[in-house]
Amino acid sequence: MSKAAGRLKTMKKTFDKINHSSKLRTNIPAGMAVAGPPLGPMLGQRGINIAAFCKDFNERTKDMKEGIPLPCRVAVTSDRAYELTIHSPPATFLLKQAAGIQRGAMNPGKEIAGKITRKHLYEIAKIKLQDPPNALLTLEHMCKALVGVARTCGIEIVNELDPVEYKEFLEHRRQVVEDQRKELQEKREARMLRVG
Repeated sequence: MSKAAGRLKTMKKTFDKINHSSKLRTNIPAGMAVAGPPLGPMLGQRGINIAAFCKDFNERTKDMKEGIPLPCRVAVTSDRAYELTIHSPPATFLLKQAAGIQRGAMNPGKEIAGKITRKHLYEIAKIKLQDPPNALLTLEHMCKALVGVARTCGIEIVNELDPVEYKEFLEHRRQVVEDQRKELQEKREARMLRVG
């Protein structure tokens, strides 16, 4: 064996094995991790102890309001242990909560689903900056990103918000959403009649 081949063998032994498996990315409601689908099968495929994971996740999120969707990243090591990273709720969830609405606009840009103030925007940006993927962003960049997200949800950003006017706006909006739901239901029924 040549000297170069011998060196290559010794070099291979010194390097640790690199784990090329992808991280599990999923949204889990706070305090509501259960072994059933869809979470159970995802964890089972990667060889993670499902009961221990659910107990650990629920313990970590016990201080949060139950049911808030939390983006999670689970990295599995070779000995079937896992590293769980829990991020703050998605920006769309936080924006809709701040605006007091359940769903965004069906036609963003043409209709307004809700309104928030700049103060709300800055508070949400501060929360989102704590996430590891956003750690290198400045507050200005995070706010610009959130403005784009708000625009796609149909949420308007204003300087000041009058509570009485906004309450009237939300009542009117509820009626619009109800009409849109009826319209969608009629379309579904018409499609079913054509197929059947």
